[in-house]
Amino acid sequence: MKTLYLVAGARPNFMKIAPIVRAIQAHGGLAFKIIHTGQHYDREMNDVFFEELGIPQPDVFMAAGGGSHAQQTGKIMIAFEELCQKEPPDAVLVVGDVNSTLACSIVAKKLHIPVAHVEAGLRSGDRSMPEEINRLVTDSISDWFFVTEPSGVAHLEREGQPKEAIHYVGHVMVDN
Repeated sequence: MKTLYLVAGARPNFMKIAPIVRAIQAHGGLAFKIIHTGQHYDREMNDVFFEELGIPQPDVFMAAGGGSHAQQTGKIMIAFEELCQKEPPDAVLVVGDVNSTLACSIVAKKLHIPVAHVEAGLRSGDRSMPEEINRLVTDSISDWFFVTEPSGVAHLEREGQPKEAIHYVGHVMVDN
């Protein structure tokens, strides 16, 4: 059975992976591991979502929180690379636009592991926002794009992503 790593590291990620976990469990044809980078780590930004949304506890907790954007991203990349080299998944699924999304997509791509991005194609046009940089970089290296709104499809097509890799699936936050 193929194994998918579901990367979550910050509060919005936990809410986004919950319906994905439920769909994978209902389908039954794919193994998954929840990889918690530790970008958010206190109870109110973390544990409460696993409890309230019925998400299984993470298979891996990296404890990479704190520090500047670069420090945090670097810690996540180092820990995720070690994990992927020890136990390589068949694919990595990242959600949203946080540092964990960026860090794990870069590591996976450099290790030749396919990357799926949920909430792909979202753009603010404001490159002073760290999240916008994370979106642009993640989408430039992803293999599959799961898009939550029509503008995302247009952005990805304009950026030259292959149409067959773009999937308009609706919004996982609404699914919750």
